[in-house]
Amino acid sequence: MQAASREAMAAAELRLLDVVDGLDAAGLAGLGDDLFSVVRLLANTAGLRRALADASSDPTAREGLLRGLLADKIGEQALQVLAAAVTARWSTPRDLVDGLESLARDALLIKAEREGRLDSVEDELFRFGRIIAGQSELELLLSSPTGDRRALIDLVDRLVADKVEPVSRTLIHQLVMLPRGRRIVAGLEELAGLAAKRRERSVAHVRSASPLSQAQHERLAAALTRIYTRPIALHVEIVPDLLGGMTVRVGDEVVDGSVAGRLVELRRRLAG
Repeated sequence: MQAASREAMAAAELRLLDVVDGLDAAGLAGLGDDLFSVVRLLANTAGLRRALADASSDPTAREGLLRGLLADKIGEQALQVLAAAVTARWSTPRDLVDGLESLARDALLIKAEREGRLDSVEDELFRFGRIIAGQSELELLLSSPTGDRRALIDLVDRLVADKVEPVSRTLIHQLVMLPRGRRIVAGLEELAGLAAKRRERSVAHVRSASPLSQAQHERLAAALTRIYTRPIALHVEIVPDLLGGMTVRVGDEVVDGSVAGRLVELRRRLAG
């Protein structure tokens, strides 16, 4: 992604983190399903994809279009995440779809993490990829962009039966339903890698415009621990140039909640 899309992704991730903090397992599953349904819609509807990613249009109009189309079809939590995404500035329409797909995956991986099943999900995705890799005809069939997607989903269900976690099944379904030019084995390896990265995170690198009080430090650590379902150590750096607020990096996820970051985005919108 180019710089504009990376910043748009950070804004959407920030909203996702806000939303998931108050959701139970069923809510996270519903959020992931809703986001995936919108990914499929945008991937298959070029005009809507371009309209929602059009950086030259009014962000409020883009949000209005989104809500007008989807308000009665998906949950409010998904709408909040999507609104943050479509009101941001993306470099290309494809980047918007890529970003939403990443957010949907994150919602489901957070669910698995909170349930203590992330290790199982990672292992299942990896093992299923190895099984498919050993059967070239099956890989070609599942990777084909022209096959009957529902028939392929039924085939996958017969292969995995009840042997995998619900999160694993949903992630596999989405990959088969919408390969987006990816070979199935490569897609499964990517998903297993995402689960592995999330499982290994334990340190949040915080850049704050001013020192955190003990209470702020504890609240932030507690919030991140709830999100990642493991103890999170804060490494705090004071950066006055941020002007206010903070940025938080956990692994390769960066959330920019600083005043400086918002001013940069405002200047970009005004210039655009």
